[in-house]
Amino acid sequence: MPFKCLIIIMMMNNTYTKEYALELLNAKGDALDELYRKADEIRKRFMGDEVFIRGIVEFSNICANNCLYCGIRASNRNVKRYMMSMDEILMIAKKMEKSYQTTIVLQSGEVKGKYDEQIGQLIRRIKKETSLAVTLSVGNRPYDTYKYWKECGMDRYFLRFETSDRALFSKLHPDCSLDERIQCLINLKSLGVQTGSGFMIGLPGETVETLAENILLCRKLDLDMIGIGPFIPHPDTPLGNEKNAYEDDKEMFFKAVSVLRIFNPDSHIPATTAFDAVFPKIGRNLVLQRGANIFMPNNTPKKYREDYLLYPNKPGVDETPEESLDAAIKRILSLGRTIGTGPGHSIKKH
Repeated sequence: MPFKCLIIIMMMNNTYTKEYALELLNAKGDALDELYRKADEIRKRFMGDEVFIRGIVEFSNICANNCLYCGIRASNRNVKRYMMSMDEILMIAKKMEKSYQTTIVLQSGEVKGKYDEQIGQLIRRIKKETSLAVTLSVGNRPYDTYKYWKECGMDRYFLRFETSDRALFSKLHPDCSLDERIQCLINLKSLGVQTGSGFMIGLPGETVETLAENILLCRKLDLDMIGIGPFIPHPDTPLGNEKNAYEDDKEMFFKAVSVLRIFNPDSHIPATTAFDAVFPKIGRNLVLQRGANIFMPNNTPKKYREDYLLYPNKPGVDETPEESLDAAIKRILSLGRTIGTGPGHSIKKH
């Protein structure tokens, strides 16, 4: 069956199956070109040509977990730990509000319970003193904590499940289970929080079948935002000497984005920084052309950036927040896209 007909039938019959996902992920030659074209067409049809800029602030690298792949894992003694002050974060938020960034993404390591009250106070102040939407990404928390943050004004929450393979998840995450992670996402959705998740592409031990299952799980969860990016080994972790499962087929990174868009036509999909680490200066451009519609420049002060390395050779470590934003705007406009206005909330009807 011609590749174009395959996608049309899939969309008309709502037959988003593992077999279809594998067919798309294995596309080559003309079929690959058609995959990228179709993903971009679906992005344009459902999400438009606006690229929303959501500024990340990595406000703390303190983490209690020991995920085997993460550069800020608790056991890594080569990391200089930090936590930004509330006033410091608020000052950044107010600058962001004046520079095309309508969402602040507050990201940190996971320390359950210890700073939950302070995070709630921070959300309240940002919502009171700016017009920004607030996204949190600080790991697993109990229902009542998410409820409290929602009451404080939290708009969105991002928590990647990383892999749908339970055995692989268990091996990589000694501090929690996949079921616990999924329950957190279910709790967030039940609270009316716009919920984001996603996965790493090419974790050691992953197969293309796993990748297809990851995409299917994203669709099953009906996520408002889906963030994915290639696994990059960090030398100070137990996986430091491992290779990406698709080291010899890096095109799979982009295929995953396109299939993700086809299976999730109305979800926000960011062009994540890790693509630039693997494909310097062009990675995120290509992702925006193959299904993505969100760009997330780094607003973390320069003095902290080298201490928040989830993976090595992270792009932009030597940039100021202003330089990161200027570069993002130039890239978006160079692709003929426009800068999104307004909060850029989910277009899904829950």
